[in-house]
Amino acid sequence: MPESRVTVIIPTLQADSTLDECVRSLASQTVADFDVIVVDNSGASRASQWESVRGRARIIENPSNVGFGAAVNQAIRASATPFVLTLNDDAVLRPGCIEALLKAAQTRYEIGMCAPRILLYGEDRLDSAGMVLCRDGASKQRGHLEPASQYARLQQVLMPSGCVALYRRDILEETGLFDESFFLYCEDTDLGLRARWKLWECMYVPAAEVEHRYSHSAGRASALKAYYAERNRLFLIVKNFPAPALALAPIVSLARYFWHTVYMLAGRGKAAEHAASGGGGMQLLWCVAKAHLALIPALPRLVRERRAIQRHGRMHPVQFRRMLSTYSIRARQVAAL
Repeated sequence: MPESRVTVIIPTLQADSTLDECVRSLASQTVADFDVIVVDNSGASRASQWESVRGRARIIENPSNVGFGAAVNQAIRASATPFVLTLNDDAVLRPGCIEALLKAAQTRYEIGMCAPRILLYGEDRLDSAGMVLCRDGASKQRGHLEPASQYARLQQVLMPSGCVALYRRDILEETGLFDESFFLYCEDTDLGLRARWKLWECMYVPAAEVEHRYSHSAGRASALKAYYAERNRLFLIVKNFPAPALALAPIVSLARYFWHTVYMLAGRGKAAEHAASGGGGMQLLWCVAKAHLALIPALPRLVRERRAIQRHGRMHPVQFRRMLSTYSIRARQVAAL
């Protein structure tokens, strides 16, 4: 077998049959020069129950759930390939996916990240064609729920979704790994923005296709998801947004909260999903309050990281704000999804 170019990193918590299907999908790839590391966060050695995992992957077992970012970082440190591919355990690669991502990444060295075309499992609708960002730091999947056929063009995008993303190792060594304090959600957005400050680019590769069971682990709408998504959004903007964009973010957040309320009352969007699953508006309000309270003790660390990011960044803050405008999504659109 040729020397490996890619390490496929699969963090897993439930380690159920979706992990088995995920690992089995690797056999359909048109290249063989990749390694596989499964990071088992179940605390119960669940990943090793699957023959597909034992036969194909190296397994790193954690005594408890250390979170997505920490799990991926463990595997990055334990590998040495020039590229790493993060892969959710509830995602299935279609044939040729890894080859298409590598081909795109190797066209130019500046391409440090690649995003595949991620479809909702068993559907022709998109989960993600890269990521877009609201002016308050809320990140969403580009093209989410739209027909996949509308996203068939190879093009630059802001960043990939960590669900399935190819990263050049050089970008990780220069920018730093995933922020482990995020624990769950937005780690990919934070890493993508830090890479953008360093002028690394991201390419959307529609020829690389994946099917994804959306929010299989944490649920489509839950208090856990609401809290971490909101808290980590705040972490994200303090670390990465230039001062004018940071000052604007609270105003945009108020608009987003307003539209969440409107759509929840109309039975639409994530807020309505949360209410339908047993959580009400007051629970969501408490999640938002908790998230803002959690920001306070983290501020000294985040400000230090912010200074380092901007001090060592190669993109001017004005360019960064223009980039955010290019790949933006409105607060109302975020609330409607």
